[in-house]
Amino acid sequence: MSGAAGKPQRSWLGLLVPAVLAFAILIGLGTWQIQRKAWKEALIASLTAQLAAPPTALPPAADWPSLDPTRVQYHRVTFAAHFDYAKEALVFAAASAFRPDVSGLGYWAFTPAQIGDGSVIIVNRGFVPEGRQDPNSRAAGNVAGPITIVGALRWPDTKHWFTPNDDPTHNLWFTANPRAIAAAKGLGAVAPFYVEQETPVPPGGLPRPGKIVVDLPDNHLQYALTWYGLALVLVVMFVTWAAGSRRRPIGGGRAT
Repeated sequence: MSGAAGKPQRSWLGLLVPAVLAFAILIGLGTWQIQRKAWKEALIASLTAQLAAPPTALPPAADWPSLDPTRVQYHRVTFAAHFDYAKEALVFAAASAFRPDVSGLGYWAFTPAQIGDGSVIIVNRGFVPEGRQDPNSRAAGNVAGPITIVGALRWPDTKHWFTPNDDPTHNLWFTANPRAIAAAKGLGAVAPFYVEQETPVPPGGLPRPGKIVVDLPDNHLQYALTWYGLALVLVVMFVTWAAGSRRRPIGGGRAT
């Protein structure tokens, strides 16, 4: 009788450790999503505040090497510059959470701009739709003379495993990397950042600049509740199964 009663008990006890580990993992994933939610909300609040602030003067070139991207990313700036339209680079425009006003296939027009001290900054002048890659098709937008630009500081994109290689021969780029563009265009030293132009809108409307907006998804609470819910389901199922296992005789027969 003691052997018959003991075997079912060992069977559910044998699954107790895996069940506890699975429960801990599910709770950990839910807690991680709560932490991610707090991080995302803080990020959204910070970006919203930065993008709502009035533009300030562009940092002097002497300070560029020491700028901390985590502190000045998305800061709005204003400066006067001359564009070098002949050395425009087209960066493939993937869907962007910061420019929801842009849709469809197209490109960002990255153009060198020379400021008063002779330094060069790459400026993303805005969106160019498919079929308008040729600058001659939008020549009205190539305004001569100094232009006062308002925009936001951005740092280069990170190249991922599935990011296609840039094709400088065909003036096509898949990463917004000002230094790589400068090297291919023979520009020499440029700022380590680029500027996302907000204004002015050029004659003819192309390239189409625009103000960056914060439209980041925040689904972390939903994910957290899902993980916590799965943890609760695991507990209920395990307790129900363990209780039934303890009452069930070995082989379905009667205990003697």
